[in-house]
Amino acid sequence: MIATLLFVIFIALMLVGVPVGVSLGIGGAFAILMSNLDTHWFGMMAVPQSFYAGLAKYPLLAIPMFVLVGSIFDRSGVASRLVNFAVSLVGRGPGMLPVVAIGVAMFLGGISGSGPACAAAVGAVMIGAMKRAGYPSPFAASIVAAGAATDILIPPSIAFIIYSVLVPEASVPALFAAGMFPGILAGIGLIIPAVWLSRRHKLGMAEADLPRPPFWRSLREASWGLIAPVIILGGMRIGLFTPTEAAVVAVFYGLFVGMVIHRTIKFRDLFLILREAAELSAVIMMVVALAGIFAWALSTLSIVDPVTDAIINSGLGEYGILALMIVMLIVLGMFLDGISIFLIFVPLFMPIVYNFGWHPVWFGVLLTLNVALGQFTPPVAVNLMVSCRIAGVPMESTLRWVGWLLLGMGSTMLIVIAEPEIALWLPRYLGFN
Repeated sequence: MIATLLFVIFIALMLVGVPVGVSLGIGGAFAILMSNLDTHWFGMMAVPQSFYAGLAKYPLLAIPMFVLVGSIFDRSGVASRLVNFAVSLVGRGPGMLPVVAIGVAMFLGGISGSGPACAAAVGAVMIGAMKRAGYPSPFAASIVAAGAATDILIPPSIAFIIYSVLVPEASVPALFAAGMFPGILAGIGLIIPAVWLSRRHKLGMAEADLPRPPFWRSLREASWGLIAPVIILGGMRIGLFTPTEAAVVAVFYGLFVGMVIHRTIKFRDLFLILREAAELSAVIMMVVALAGIFAWALSTLSIVDPVTDAIINSGLGEYGILALMIVMLIVLGMFLDGISIFLIFVPLFMPIVYNFGWHPVWFGVLLTLNVALGQFTPPVAVNLMVSCRIAGVPMESTLRWVGWLLLGMGSTMLIVIAEPEIALWLPRYLGFN
C-alpha cells in the first residue's frame, strides 16, 4: 500500500506541474513517514540524512566543473572556429552544413559533456548559417538538437558520472572509454538521414555558392579547440589526473583560450558565466539529492526486489525483458529528463542486469543512448528546446525532421545491443574494465 502511494504521489505531483526533483523528495519523505508512524519523529530524521548521502559522493564534484566548462566554451569562440575548420574539410554543397553541425557537436562533446550547453554553442553559429544557405529553420533546429545529444555519449559525460555513482562496478574511466565508439556511431547514424533529407528535399541549394574557408588558416584558428579533448582525455588516460581533476583542468584551459588566445571572454563576463553554471549545477545537484530520499524509501520499503522478481519471472525471456525496458525508457524519455531517469530507474534495473549477467558498463552505455534519444524527442526534449529557441520556431514544427533523426540514432542502439563489444572493447583494451 505504502509502495503504491510512493509512486502515486510522485506521478500526481509531476502531473500538476511540480518539478521532478521536488516530486521525488516529497514522495520519498511521505513514504518514510507512513512506514514509521510508530517510531520517534516518524522516521523523518532519515530525510536529511538521505539528502546529504545523495550528494556526498566524490565523482559528483566533476558535474559543476563540466557544466562550467560548457558555459566557458559557449562564449570562447571555439565553436565558430571549429565550424570554419569543418567546412574547409568537407566542402560546400547540399547536406554538408548538417554534417558540419553534427560533427562539431560531437567534437564539443569531448569538452563539456552537456547536451543543452552544446546545443546553445553550436546553434548560435550553425542555425543562422544553415538558414542563410537555404535550410528551413525547423530542420536546422532538429539537426543541432540531435547532434548535441551525442555529447552525453562521447566522453566526458555528466550522465556517465551519475551512472558511476549509482553503479560502483562501472568506473568513470571505463564508462568514458565505453561511450566513445557508440557516440561516433550515433553521430554517423544522424549524418546519414541528415544528408539524405537535404538532398531528397533539395535543401541548402544556396550552400554551394558560399565561400569555402582556407584549410590552413582555419586549422590554425581552430587548433586551440582541437587540443582541448586531447588534454582532457589524454590526461586521464596517462594518469595525470582523475575525471574530477580533468574537469578543473578543462575550466582553466577554457578560460585561458577565451581570455588570452581568442579574447572573447572579458573579466566582466566571468560573473555571468559563473552564475549561469552555478544555477544549472544547483538544479542538477538538487535533483540528485532529492532523489536520494526517493531511493532510500525504495530500499527500506523493499520495493526493488518484488518488482525485479515480477519482471524476471514474467516469462518474456532475456531479450523480451530488455526490449520492454528499452520501450519504457524511450517513452519515459519523452517526459522526463535524463538525470531523473537515471536516479529513479537504475536502482530498479540493476538487479535485472545482474540476474542476466549483462555487463554494467554496457548497460550504462545502452541506458545513456536511450537518454540521448530523449534529449531531442518531444515534448520535453531539452536540446530541442534550446535549438528551437535560437531558431525562433515552435517545437512541433520540427516533428517532420526529428523522426528520421531518431530512427538514425535508434539504429545505433540496436547495433550496440547486438554487438556489446562495440562498447566494451576500448575500456578492456585500456585496462579500465
